[in-house]
Amino acid sequence: MANDLLQIEGHETQKTSEPARPPWIRVRLSADPEVEKTRALMRRLELHTVCEEAACPNLSECWSDRHATVMILGSVCTRACAFCNVDTGLPDAVDPNEPAHLASAVGELGLRHVVITSVDRDDLPDGGAGQFAASITRIRERAPGTTIEVLTPDFRRKPDALAAVLAAGPDVYNHNLETVPRLYKRVRPGADYRHSLALLAEARRIRPGVFTKSGIMVGLGEERDEIRRVMDDLREADVDFLTVGQYLRPTPRHATVERYVPPAEFEEIEAEANERGFLVVSATPLTRSSYHAEADFARLQAARAAQLGAS
Repeated sequence: MANDLLQIEGHETQKTSEPARPPWIRVRLSADPEVEKTRALMRRLELHTVCEEAACPNLSECWSDRHATVMILGSVCTRACAFCNVDTGLPDAVDPNEPAHLASAVGELGLRHVVITSVDRDDLPDGGAGQFAASITRIRERAPGTTIEVLTPDFRRKPDALAAVLAAGPDVYNHNLETVPRLYKRVRPGADYRHSLALLAEARRIRPGVFTKSGIMVGLGEERDEIRRVMDDLREADVDFLTVGQYLRPTPRHATVERYVPPAEFEEIEAEANERGFLVVSATPLTRSSYHAEADFARLQAARAAQLGAS
């Protein structure tokens, strides 16, 4: 494989071909009318979804089930991660009506569990934490029975941001490490592995009852021992839930897939993670942070109850 590099939007990515996509990477497309109903609702309420913006392979399946992960704070990110399909540039002003629109979408879809994520907003004094908190508050008002999961940026150099989000009372706090430390400079420029780990540990310290969650991608050139060390770091931070999924290159301008990890290896990774004491592990080629989030939240609750019962 050639090693020549192409500089794109602030990061380097391999200007190479990648291995052929294997048969176990199958994206389900659906003609279910619920998919278009969900799309129309998001357009009417002027909401963005990470499902669309990040080209999630599970969009049709999730939207058929009326599950969507809403992406607040606009659709333009201040960072340029080599794996992500979200646009990079100067973001728009924060929409003060967005939390109310999000609450309306949750109510209209009848969601029992909702995942809220966002672009990175390094341009904002609080990194967008206030919009997360306002969104949680408005959902609690509109749909008090709905459980809420937040997948936040790293809030680097925003010392009070995490506490503001947690004070609003999410049920799950998620921040993805994305990859192993060695690959951060290439894959996740602008982020810091140790800072992200500390953020997850701090979430547990600030709000001990919140479920904590993180995820990584595989297929970017990491080694198995590096994955194991990430697992150990996450358990040291007392993270409850780990997701592991195959990296899929969204466009030729993004980081190359170095390897498609076979399903049997995902099973091995899941077994190793379970041995380390995570309450819940999801490791499959198409696993994503919010894939089957409602069912996984029920698994988290059951595992926590069993853990408390055994203590």
